Amino acid sequence: MSKPERFDTLILGSGQGGKLLAWHLGRTGQRVAVVERQWVGGACPAVACLPSKNEIWSARVAHLAHHAADFGTITGAVRTDLAKVRQRKRDMVAREVAAHLHAYRSSGAELIMGTGRFVAPKTIDVALNDGGTRTLSGGRVVINVGSHAAIPDIAGLAHAQPLTHIEALELDAAPDHLIVLGGGYIGVEMAQALRRFGSRVSIVDHNPHLMHREDPDMAEAVQSVLRGEGIDLLLGAQTSKVAGRSGKEVRVTVRIDGKEQTVDGSHLLVATGRIPNTAGIGLEHTGVELDERGYVRVNERLQTGAPDIWAIGECAGSPHFTHVSVDDFRIVRDNMTGGERSTQDRLVPYCMFTDPPLAHVGLNEREARRLQIPVRVAKLPMNNVLRGEATDETLGFMKVLVNANDDRIVGFTMLGAESGEVMTAMQTAMLAQLPYPKLRDAVITHLTYAEGLGALLGNVPARA
Repeated sequence: MSKPERFDTLILGSGQGGKLLAWHLGRTGQRVAVVERQWVGGACPAVACLPSKNEIWSARVAHLAHHAADFGTITGAVRTDLAKVRQRKRDMVAREVAAHLHAYRSSGAELIMGTGRFVAPKTIDVALNDGGTRTLSGGRVVINVGSHAAIPDIAGLAHAQPLTHIEALELDAAPDHLIVLGGGYIGVEMAQALRRFGSRVSIVDHNPHLMHREDPDMAEAVQSVLRGEGIDLLLGAQTSKVAGRSGKEVRVTVRIDGKEQTVDGSHLLVATGRIPNTAGIGLEHTGVELDERGYVRVNERLQTGAPDIWAIGECAGSPHFTHVSVDDFRIVRDNMTGGERSTQDRLVPYCMFTDPPLAHVGLNEREARRLQIPVRVAKLPMNNVLRGEATDETLGFMKVLVNANDDRIVGFTMLGAESGEVMTAMQTAMLAQLPYPKLRDAVITHLTYAEGLGALLGNVPARA
């Protein structure tokens, strides 16, 4: 092994939290290196969050164009040019890459494109993408390697070469019939988008309802939206085998209520979960431990069991959201200089970008029961929100959970237009531990979707 190049901080992986840390430390004068094997900026701007929402927006435009006559605009025949949709997405990614490269240059942090593998506790060998190798060591090391799509062990599935979300976002023509394995957020988002681009779509999920972590009433509302757009749902379906090749002909065999049936399609998309990218990176040389699922074992400060080695984002078992990786960055940044920031008791929101979108923060009813937290529940249909009456966006409902013993809001879920923005108002009230009547009686602008919060909270039952 050649003599390592020495850095103050060495970061393996350029995902959201790691790159923010690199830029911050670089600006403070540290010598920082980030090793990234494929995507400048990590998956979020290249193949995940931004690209998927870019194409989902194109799908919404297609949907509105097909329904333009409902709003008084008469159009001719409407069709989708998926190659142009893809190019719009690629143009955005190119802008993101340029912005990231500028951030590296301006911060002084060095981006090294190559595949890194630990060969000693804080030393990494890098096989450079353009040839050659470099050996790097750091006074401190941060593991930020992310995760990848899981391919279940189903007979014939790997041979069928199924799409993941990455390949689905590179399609240049709408599949004749897309079969989606998995009813989580990625599967549901992509299913609706491809349906709006003109594909026939079937979702196969082994759970009794989609998004199985959500309350059944919310999941049923989403299922109603999808069925209303012509998407077939095969729920409680155990997939036993797959035949054929995605992109040509593919057959999926499932068992529902003890009866076997087959689904024939042209393309197969797998969206059944994620696996951390911790295998094969030499962690056995570091003293870093993995948990039983392969995630880096960290404490609440995001420190591993090895001195001066930290982990950030999905590979550390943090909730799989970019905004959580941003908070992981803040935690590591402050704790590297003696702070006491922690991952404990984070109020983590999330949003599924269907149309209408689903947003959630805090507890749902299922979680409240599991934790034995007594709650009061109130709901409000979106057709009772006047903004939706004006825009014809009346699908879905809001639901709030208020502690039964005091007036603190402990959970909120909304399926409805602009739900992510409305949810943030509720999250702010929860962070401030604001008694719900304060928000109920607030003067909220008319005509907005957030105006519905007043009516929703007005439905909260009185304390027993």
